[in-house]
Amino acid sequence: MKNFIEELKWRGMIHDVMPGTDEQLQKEMTNGYIGFDPTADSLHIGNLVPVMLLMHFQRCGHKPFVLVGGATGMVGDPSGKSEERNLLSADVLNHNLEGQKNQLMKFLDFKTGDNKAELVNNYDWFKDFTFLDFIRDVGKHITINYMLAKDSVKNRLEKGMSFTEFTYQLVQGYDFYWLYKNKKCKLQLGGSDQWGNIVTGTELIRRKARGEAFALTCPLITKADGSKFGKSEGGNVWLDPKRTSPYKFYQYWLNVSDEDAMNFIKF
Repeated sequence: MKNFIEELKWRGMIHDVMPGTDEQLQKEMTNGYIGFDPTADSLHIGNLVPVMLLMHFQRCGHKPFVLVGGATGMVGDPSGKSEERNLLSADVLNHNLEGQKNQLMKFLDFKTGDNKAELVNNYDWFKDFTFLDFIRDVGKHITINYMLAKDSVKNRLEKGMSFTEFTYQLVQGYDFYWLYKNKKCKLQLGGSDQWGNIVTGTELIRRKARGEAFALTCPLITKADGSKFGKSEGGNVWLDPKRTSPYKFYQYWLNVSDEDAMNFIKF
């Protein structure tokens, strides 16, 4: 089995990695996942590095899960955001999920081998989860102090954030717990802005399931002003040719700095 961590290191694709991750990956075929936010019907180039993470993960003999956030997309992730974003209806979210699924199937093998990719939707396990059940079964395991210490929360406190976005890390943390219990996922991967949300999941697994789980994040591809690409943000470069023409897509990569180009080629 090819060493996944070493593969990422030479490509410059590791931002943070939890101790013990490499040992877990070398011990056995490991199930891991990345969550994608369905606030648009197309992925954008900011999603490319996480998608490439899953591609390398599968090529190294591990089993990738793609989580589409049918439930979390109704809440909104505050990570890397300066403002509250608009929430979408169930019909719009379902349309977006279908569009992203079709794109992801071009990158990952969903059909062959023991490590074929699987797609899951967190709406399936949240749709019947009542608020009282959630605060009893999830909320009691994570303290307010722990949640307030996260950068995604601290960076928004002065401007203000809703209770909805404040609790997002618990919702994403429960995703990891559910996949750990039901799909044997021991690793969550994602962009560097997701570290706080991911380790909330590892903490929930430790406290609620008495289990051990791991985390790994990659660098972000950012806009010229340094801000992250996001489906609810302006100035995006989309993978859908109807949203971003092939010419504009090509021009984006042609105009990046030489230093960035060297990094992107290795991804």
